Amino acid sequence: MGLEIEYLLGQTPLDEEEKEGLKILTISTTGELDEFEQKNIEQAVQWTIGKKIKVEKLISEQFVRSLHKRMYGEVWKWAGHFRKTEKNIGVESWRIPTKLEQLLGDAVYWIENETFPEDEIAIRFKHSIVSIHCFPNGNGRHSRIMADLIVEKIFDRKIFTWGQSNLNLSKEGDSRSMYIKALKKADNGDFIDLLNFARS
Repeated sequence: MGLEIEYLLGQTPLDEEEKEGLKILTISTTGELDEFEQKNIEQAVQWTIGKKIKVEKLISEQFVRSLHKRMYGEVWKWAGHFRKTEKNIGVESWRIPTKLEQLLGDAVYWIENETFPEDEIAIRFKHSIVSIHCFPNGNGRHSRIMADLIVEKIFDRKIFTWGQSNLNLSKEGDSRSMYIKALKKADNGDFIDLLNFARS
């Protein structure tokens, strides 16, 4: 029968070929998938704790890809690989490397020149990398961890709280609704609500 995934508003569906990249063939429900992914993500977060990561390493294609692989590599074969399919969000798949390179260059410039306040640099990076949509799935969670790492490792600030729990954002509810609304405002260049939500 295969895996049937129930998607929330704002989530990007996987195509059939991407679903075939599932490594744990006993997973058959969205709940089971969420559980395995969450365990893998927690291992990735553990890996970052106590690590010193320099700007040039963190703000690099290699790190962006390796973090995604650490987050999802035990569940999906395509973890850490750029998507090859077109989605309801993101740039055309063939433009991902170029767009990511531009974003990484921008982020280094913002950091070196203090173009925006520290939290805003992290949130702008998070928002931009999601709009590129580098990977078949997991882009939202990946972008939030990237933002957390930027504020923690580069600016020596506390990580974001994301409405008190990253877990809440993977389930329907008030936190997710506020998050989606804030993202839509950020799409139009207004980052205030997303910045406030990240620290709420």
